[in-house]
Amino acid sequence: MKEIADIRNEYQLAALDEMTVGDDPIAFFTQWFIEAQKAEVDEVNAMALATCSAENIPHTRIVLLKGLEEDEFVFYTNYNSSKGKDIEYNPNVSLLFFWKELERQVRIQGIAKKIRPEISEAYFHSRPPGSQIGAWASEQSTIIPDRTVLDDKYAELEQEYMGKRIPKPEHWGGYAVKPVSIEFWQGRASRLHDRILFTRGNNPSWQKARLAP
Repeated sequence: MKEIADIRNEYQLAALDEMTVGDDPIAFFTQWFIEAQKAEVDEVNAMALATCSAENIPHTRIVLLKGLEEDEFVFYTNYNSSKGKDIEYNPNVSLLFFWKELERQVRIQGIAKKIRPEISEAYFHSRPPGSQIGAWASEQSTIIPDRTVLDDKYAELEQEYMGKRIPKPEHWGGYAVKPVSIEFWQGRASRLHDRILFTRGNNPSWQKARLAP
């Protein structure tokens, strides 16, 4: 195995300045997202979601961005999962996008809240039937004795709902993360990366600053 300490890449694809970013971080995020799609970034909407439990233990996992609506970042999950319980206790969350093909990161801090049930309902029924059944079959984050429990439950539900409309579980739905800060990171040579941070408090306008790498 190659020495871990020796693994490094030199970033030199692009630069980032305050003028390029502009004054609207949501609009600039959208621009970067489109560029990542055009670059055929694998799992372009994958983002790390960090939460904190009632025991003050941080948890991080990958979820998928499923919408950018009213300047909020939307994802879906089981409300009874560990992430759902964390958010119920502490709605402060962090999101991280890493698009290595473009040597870019976007880090977002914000407040998560459940979206309206009718929006979750509409999205649930847009998913493939297998994913809809999966939302019923898995008691997410709970301990199970083995894989057969999950497979047997899935097969049972598949038979039950064959040819029928699958209802959305009450415990399943979306969260919208309202950002309070958004940082854009562009890799640069010699680890002198470009970092532009947007923040806002009670004032709805964004404040922009450059951070040292």
